[in-house]
Amino acid sequence: MSRAPLQQPQSCGPWERKERLGTGGFGNVTKWQNKDTEEQIAVKQCRQEMSEKNKERWCLEIQIMKKLEHVNVVAAREVPEEMKKLVAPHHPPLLAMEYCQGGDLRKYLNLLENCCGMREGSVLILLCDISSALTYLHKMRIIHRDLKPENIVLQQGEKRLIHKIIDLGYAKELDQSSICVSFVGTLQYLAPELIERQKYTVKVDYWSFGTLVFECITGYRPFLPTWQPVPWHNKLRLKQDDDIVVQEDLLGEVRYSKHVPQPNNLNSLLLEKMERWLQLMLKWAPQERGIDPEATPSNCFSQLDVILQLKLVHVLNMMSAKILTYSVSEDETVANLQLRIEKDTSILAANQELLLEAGIALEPQGLATQCAIDYTEIDGRRTDLPLVFLFDRSSCSYEPQFAPRTLPDNICFAQSDPKRVLPYSPLRRTCGQAWHTIRSLKEDWQRLQQGQKAAIMSLLRHNSSLSKQKNEMVSMYQRLMAKLDFFTTSIHVDMDKYQEQTSTGIASEKLLGVWREMEQKAISCDQAKASELEEEMMHLQQDIVDVQRQPWRSGEALDTLEGKAMELFRKLREKPRDQRCPGDSQEMVRLVFQAVQFYEKKLRDFYTHLSKTALCRPACDGAAAQGGGSGSEDGRERAGADESAGEATEGAVEPAQSGLCEDSHTAHRHSFYFTFKDVFLLCSILSK
Repeated sequence: MSRAPLQQPQSCGPWERKERLGTGGFGNVTKWQNKDTEEQIAVKQCRQEMSEKNKERWCLEIQIMKKLEHVNVVAAREVPEEMKKLVAPHHPPLLAMEYCQGGDLRKYLNLLENCCGMREGSVLILLCDISSALTYLHKMRIIHRDLKPENIVLQQGEKRLIHKIIDLGYAKELDQSSICVSFVGTLQYLAPELIERQKYTVKVDYWSFGTLVFECITGYRPFLPTWQPVPWHNKLRLKQDDDIVVQEDLLGEVRYSKHVPQPNNLNSLLLEKMERWLQLMLKWAPQERGIDPEATPSNCFSQLDVILQLKLVHVLNMMSAKILTYSVSEDETVANLQLRIEKDTSILAANQELLLEAGIALEPQGLATQCAIDYTEIDGRRTDLPLVFLFDRSSCSYEPQFAPRTLPDNICFAQSDPKRVLPYSPLRRTCGQAWHTIRSLKEDWQRLQQGQKAAIMSLLRHNSSLSKQKNEMVSMYQRLMAKLDFFTTSIHVDMDKYQEQTSTGIASEKLLGVWREMEQKAISCDQAKASELEEEMMHLQQDIVDVQRQPWRSGEALDTLEGKAMELFRKLREKPRDQRCPGDSQEMVRLVFQAVQFYEKKLRDFYTHLSKTALCRPACDGAAAQGGGSGSEDGRERAGADESAGEATEGAVEPAQSGLCEDSHTAHRHSFYFTFKDVFLLCSILSK
């Protein structure tokens, strides 16, 4: 039995031994911390009774580690002088490495939340980090040969998790022998040529990487994960080149597929691209693996770079409750994105309103990349990724669209025969998929509520602008009434003066008629219209307040069902191995269908409320239009209001400023919308 060459002390100078981290290919790994500087390192120590060949491999690992320098490859550290003295002269040296506090990827994959695969952001970050590390190792002419979740550790960076490759104990430099003479690594991740002890190249890491990525996407390995080595290898040999899944269904039949199975957390656009990439990585023949001669670029890592550089915009169509994902270019405008959305949704671009979560509308001339997700800037584990919410301005009635919800195959099978007893492994997967389904329903509901919140935030912005316009309108209306009152008084003075001089001065019935017509226009100025508009605005603002009274926590039942499903799944997972017996999934299936029924019921209520919100928007826009604008600059609003005020006396002919009207009222009144046409007509009358 292997054991350490010596018993490690609890402390060594300023260094204190904290905990055992695990066992690598050739030795035990222990965490040490410097009590003076609080620096932490991982120290790897050889096992006892190691063969000469393995001692050579150990020394090779140290040599390789010391010459590598890459952010995604765990870095070697200098072994403290105090620790060097712990190793006997005839024993291989210690290996000190940076300590990564996030544990390994296996631990992360085993989290309950990752039972059906990691979040989309987490998958993309892992792809970015590990592809970069492998590209670096291969350029250094190093093959890892044992890439698996246990050999990837996580370190929390400033903005996101960073993945690092560890354990190069099986790594081999290409300038040595490229013939595999011993069985190394873990079977489920090993390339076929390694298992068959054939000549190999860096392509063995391609297979391991593809297998690992598939597991991160789905939560399980792609090829018969519970089978024994010999039947596993025999069945796997039968797969076609582009098959990426070989699974045993609940009836015990082995099925081959070229597609990533559901459920998973990738969007449809990314899923399609990852399927094609996995088909390259999991080809049986090494000479064909990782290369697509018909594609540009043809290399798998170059193709992956193209995928990782995609700028993705997620649009939640509030009419259908479906998420649409678009890859946008650096210079693509929102207007162009709207044309693409129109093609997919039949909502005309002119009728589309695209809102961010804060209720801010995207301007058509803006760049679409402003709402694209940059996974290097956020934590990929987040569930509340940025969305753009799509509304149809032409629709004031939102109806729920109940397309049959696609459930995972295991759930459908269990539904058809809920009492059927399943072996532990498929039972565990079925229960995991059931919990994931309920969790997805809850998250769909939360996203819809975010969309309605965005609509209300947008409405509040319009309401604020409308309130400002209303106050401005009332103020201008009061000024207009004062001017009209002054106008009426002035024309009465003029008419009195006219009557006084008719017997000895000028008499013109036509002029008098024009003045009387002008008086009637002033009297008939629609004073009620402004009051009516103000009242309509008050009612609209009350409607806006009412739609804010949404029961934001109306999805508590989904929370409860999700909690029950999670607890059932957790208990099943935590059963000791000797108690992992077959069972049925009746309770889990019941929870799933309760969740689906509740979701559909709440969806009807939700869309009824959303329709009320939608009705407020055109009313708001209409009131703004009647009020003299839609939130433009104050000067423009006042100019428009003054123009409207002028229309009250448009076409009226005012008395001339001759000896007829020397009163100061008349002189002031002449500045009130006096037109050239009026002057010309008045002069014509007076000339007679």
